[in-house]
Amino acid sequence: MTKQARILVTIGLMLGMALTALDTTIVGTAMPSIVSKLGGVTLYAWVISVYLLTSTTTVPIYGKLADLYGRKLLLLIGTALFLIGSIACGMSQNMVQLILARALQGLGAGAVQPLVLTIIGDLFSLEERARVQGLFSGVWGLSSIVGPALGGLIVDNLSWSWVFFINIPFGLISALLLIFALKENVTRQKHSLDYLGAATLTGSAVALLFAIQQGGTTWAWDSLPSISLFVVAALLLALFIWTELRASEPILPLSLFKNRFVALGSIGGVVLGTVMFGLSSYLPLYVQGVKGGSATDAGLFLTPQLISWPIAAVLSGRLAIRVGYRFTAILGGILVVAGSFCVAFFNAQTPTLWAVFPMIAIGAGLGLISNVNILSVQNSVPWNLRGVATASTQFFRTMGGTVAIAIMGTVLNGQMQPRFAAILARYPGLAKSLSTQDSPANLLVRPESRSLLPVQLLPQLEGALMQSLFWVYLMVAFVAVVALLIAFAYPRGRADEHAYHSEGEEEEHVEPTLASVDLG
Repeated sequence: MTKQARILVTIGLMLGMALTALDTTIVGTAMPSIVSKLGGVTLYAWVISVYLLTSTTTVPIYGKLADLYGRKLLLLIGTALFLIGSIACGMSQNMVQLILARALQGLGAGAVQPLVLTIIGDLFSLEERARVQGLFSGVWGLSSIVGPALGGLIVDNLSWSWVFFINIPFGLISALLLIFALKENVTRQKHSLDYLGAATLTGSAVALLFAIQQGGTTWAWDSLPSISLFVVAALLLALFIWTELRASEPILPLSLFKNRFVALGSIGGVVLGTVMFGLSSYLPLYVQGVKGGSATDAGLFLTPQLISWPIAAVLSGRLAIRVGYRFTAILGGILVVAGSFCVAFFNAQTPTLWAVFPMIAIGAGLGLISNVNILSVQNSVPWNLRGVATASTQFFRTMGGTVAIAIMGTVLNGQMQPRFAAILARYPGLAKSLSTQDSPANLLVRPESRSLLPVQLLPQLEGALMQSLFWVYLMVAFVAVVALLIAFAYPRGRADEHAYHSEGEEEEHVEPTLASVDLG
């Protein structure tokens, strides 16, 4: 592959990564406008949840199929599904249609995100990969966090449909670049697909995510539906493990996790998802509910993290090559821990300027850790396992973030309820109106309703919300400590000392897949 072709492929892959990462978060700020047009407010959460369900549960399946049939075909299929789903979303006439279209969109996204990183692992040498994967890690982090602000901008200036239609031109450009520039010559062989493993893994993940998404909202955590879903998830997981131990070509080979780097990358994915999604979900509540800022202010508050993440991700690869995974991950862990504990002690009087430094530290730390996870996994396995190994880190990252957000939401609600109740007991008139209209937290995040609150009541409600958020941010900080501990589990030594070295096996799989790769 020529240098020019590799540049075109890289651009195409970056566009694909950016689009699917954006769609994870961009819809949130558009939902009020969507509901006002389509109705169906009771189905509100499903528009976001169904995308998360389908895009997460299919990741390991696509990773395995890409190892068997080649990356390009599966990536183009995923891109096509994503674009068809985007068109269907924008043309939806009611909430049921939108939910079905989002499910189709998620089926495509489940292929795009892990296979983009896998192809990068195929095309570039370790030294080149260290730089390029850092760039892609930064694109993923930047796109995921900037999504809410972009969604609001599109809705304010165009219409909610363009939140989905904007994907079309960029997705087509991405697909065309890959069709013409990425050359892949796959040797067709007969395979025994692990259908039962795919079905049980998907079923277990769907049951778990469904229980988490609906628990505490649609029904109580200790209700029969919640308990039943958790039991089903556990039973299907047990059946999946039993199946994988006996399958000739398992969809997710459990032997992979005997590899230290795959195990650390998967655990690290859970931690990374928890910190990233936890802060991006609950820091805007601090900015708007405690400090009285707008949605735009909340987006600006996260900007330092948006800037430091991609810069650190690019530098991470160079550090890993020169001084090893261990030092790079430890440095990232220290930055995330320091920044997260600072966030835990934010209050209404914290100057915005002071908040910049913790956000820079957290973004830089996450950028360093995320790239170490990807590089170490891809560098330690043969070609025929690289797709499923990369997919496992993405799968655990999203699952970890989803579970963490649900747990944090439960903690936040548990903290807010008694604090707000004690305050409102002193204002019986307001408490009576709130019982039929709105909650104190919702009042605090809307500028028009904040201005109507009594002067003596507002700081009390802000203080109660801040005290409640403290416990959420403290959870994030302790998870960051886990990230630091995981970093110490990486072996010492340079990255190339821990590379997969079975020359015969490597050549056997690389040659039929990448017809001609010129790394010069």
